[in-house]
Amino acid sequence: MLKTIIILLLAGILISLACGFVFFYIDKGRSKRVLYALGVRVSLAVILMGCVFYGLATGALKLGAPWL
Repeated sequence: MLKTIIILLLAGILISLACGFVFFYIDKGRSKRVLYALGVRVSLAVILMGCVFYGLATGALKLGAPWL
């Protein structure tokens, strides 16, 4: 469950990044949509870091590559 949440948060960060890129070129600095996309991206990144730290603390996530 935690890994699914992490993957969804990563997808949300990438979507927000793409939206910010599109807003930057469409608006040419005349609106605040780029800043809102940045705020969403930073918020999702903070939530993602919290989920990763929670997973490491509880043992749901482990350090190390699975192919080693």
